[in-house]
Amino acid sequence: MTSPFDIEDYLRRVSGRVDGHLRRIAADQKRQRPARLAEAIEYALLGGGKRLRPALVLASCEALGGDPGDDGLALRFALALEMIHTYSLVHDDLPAMDDDDLRRGRPTVHKAYDEATAVLVGDGLQSLAFRHLLGTGDPRAAALAALLADGALRMVQGQALDIGAEGRKLTEDEVLELMAAKTGALISAAVVGGAIAATGSPRGLEPVGRKLGLAFQIADDLLDLTGDAAALGKRVGKDQAAGKATLPSLVGVDEARRRAGAACDEALAVLAPLGAPAEALRALARFVVTRKR
Repeated sequence: MTSPFDIEDYLRRVSGRVDGHLRRIAADQKRQRPARLAEAIEYALLGGGKRLRPALVLASCEALGGDPGDDGLALRFALALEMIHTYSLVHDDLPAMDDDDLRRGRPTVHKAYDEATAVLVGDGLQSLAFRHLLGTGDPRAAALAALLADGALRMVQGQALDIGAEGRKLTEDEVLELMAAKTGALISAAVVGGAIAATGSPRGLEPVGRKLGLAFQIADDLLDLTGDAAALGKRVGKDQAAGKATLPSLVGVDEARRRAGAACDEALAVLAPLGAPAEALRALARFVVTRKR
């Protein structure tokens, strides 16, 4: 009988590896960029977080027999993806967007520095992500860069839909479209990117990425309604206060929770034939819907 997979330990190990590499990248920026900008980039990159997206990249790569190690293309893509994700958080927190003053238990970048610096941090992280990803002769890097660009553009599309929907009643289909873009795009890119890094193709994992993206956003919306601000490290209840349309607001908490579980189950069904190498990816799929922060 095998012991249960320790997902918290797995995430701690991935986070340690990712943070070590991001720390070195930030140190390089301190040698190359104006001091205030470089410090703010470091502040944004090393602000904690679960590093779930890099973990999904590495677990997806491992599930298909690829190299998730420090010298592999999967980790390079994982770091680039985390930079894009970090840029999105910095910009999302700005007064013109969600106007948040707390992120991961710390002042947001525009509060710790200023709004102009926060905008420039996001701009810089976008460029830095692609520069890091393409700093290799591996021919698969071009496909991964295209995937990353598409995911980032879809995320921006989702943000635009989200802003446009404030105070307006959306249909369920419109909410699902918003969710698939705003958060789902980068979650999906993580799973598919790991497959490309391992094999050169998505290898049929696109449905896993889509289902986990949906499950993650539903779980996020539920946490905003029912979570604890201290545990989450950010404000709760802000979606409802802003009049944003979410799946829980349309179908109720219980039904939304059921749908998140169903999406996870569908992802797990696709992963079942991959056997033991996909155990970390399956554990991450379950974590997406059971997490408390």
